[in-house]
Amino acid sequence: MNLIDVGYGNRINSDRIVAVIGADSAPAKRIVSAAKDSNTAIDATCGKKTKTVIVMDSGHVVMSAKEPGMIKE
Repeated sequence: MNLIDVGYGNRINSDRIVAVIGADSAPAKRIVSAAKDSNTAIDATCGKKTKTVIVMDSGHVVMSAKEPGMIKE
């Protein structure tokens, strides 16, 4: 298991990441909205602006305040 930092001391398992996308696109906003409706959204922004949306293989959606290019192993 390889944990990567998504900001503010939060870490996720990199083996379970399906996609890392910018939060400004309309599809990303729809993904976040659907995740909030189904209670699978995980907000790791600590109140900051969401810049990255990370889709996990479990169906969970992690929102991060880090730039998409900063999310790496």
